[in-house]
Parts: sequence; C-alpha cells; structure tokens
Amino acid sequence: MTVVVWIADDTWQDCVDAASAQPGEFLLLHVSDVAGAAHAAFAGLLGRHASRDPGTRLDHLATDHAAQLLDAAAERLGRPCAKEARVGRVEHEVVAAAQNASLLILCRDGDVSHAGPRSLGPATRFVVDHAPCPVLLVWPS
Repeated sequence: MTVVVWIADDTWQDCVDAASAQPGEFLLLHVSDVAGAAHAAFAGLLGRHASRDPGTRLDHLATDHAAQLLDAAAERLGRPCAKEARVGRVEHEVVAAAQNASLLILCRDGDVSHAGPRSLGPATRFVVDHAPCPVLLVWPS
C-alpha cells in the first residue's frame, strides 16, 4: 500500500499529520512549476538568450526549496519514506504520481471559511476530479 502525500507549501504539515495515521509505504511529493513559467515568459518577452534567462536561477532555487520542504516533511512524518520533487503542471504531476498509489493525501487550499467547491483551488479540484486512487482531503488547521 503506497500512500502519496502531496507536499504543498502552505498546507504540508496538515497532510503529513494525516498521513501519520495511515499504514503503508509513503511517497512525499512536491511539485513546482515556477521556473517553467519564468522560462516561457522570458522567451516570449525578451527573446531566447539562455545566458540571461531568469528561469535557470529559479530552477536552482526551486530545487533547493523542494529538497528542504521534503526533508522537513520526512522529519515530521518520522517514518521511512520516499521523497520526490517534480517540475511541471502541478495538477498533472500529482495525478501522474498517484497512478499506482492506494491513497492520495492532499489539503484544501481555497476559501476554507466555508465548505464546498470554493474550498478547493483549481489545481486541487483537478486532482480530486482526476485522481486514479482514493483521496483523503484534509482541512487545514
């Protein structure tokens, strides 16, 4: 039983806490898409001069950030786990990572002042609608 835990910047602690009550093997997943957007914006606006592309610097920053976040999540989980950092469209990468999972844990990230569809952001809504496995949707604290 593989449990995929989506480690998002603002809500990862709640997801990890929910995961700690689950049996099985764990995959902590972080997805970044910031650098891709920077590469595309730079190419579209300023031309294709690789030496001045700010996306390259953002790639390094995103990699460091993901590693730190995944390490903190693994420490909080306190059990053996795999860690994976992906780059791409967040919702598509999360769904792809959950292909062979028995459970996907993620957190509400929209307007959590009320229940309902608006309590999910667009990427989270896509993941909930397209997940290939059961989903545990956590309320943030």
